[in-house]
Amino acid sequence: QVQLVESGGGLVQAGGSLRLSCAASGHSFSRYIMGWFRQAPGKEREFVAVISSSGDTTEYADSVKGRFTISRDDAKNMVYLQMNSLKSEDTAVYYCNARLMPYDYWGQGTQVTVSS
Repeated sequence: QVQLVESGGGLVQAGGSLRLSCAASGHSFSRYIMGWFRQAPGKEREFVAVISSSGDTTEYADSVKGRFTISRDDAKNMVYLQMNSLKSEDTAVYYCNARLMPYDYWGQGTQVTVSS
């Protein structure tokens, strides 16, 4: 069992930056593929970024590529999402995800609001 708690969301002006954090509790954190997803009002949850268990490989949605960076610190059981050059369309609830098949865990989410 893995529990995930996101933090770092808030209100920011367009062009600004935020860093989201995800604290994970449980065993074998370093074995999990970690990701960030988001859900805007009236829309389905969508993929944002993912990082491999080793931390060597990352992937990003085209909409955030070049602006967002995902990273992990296995010593602290933490995953981060650095978000730069934020746009109004980045407004959403951001969710942390931990995946180690067949297990799939989600946090409660943190709200990010970008004002234009």
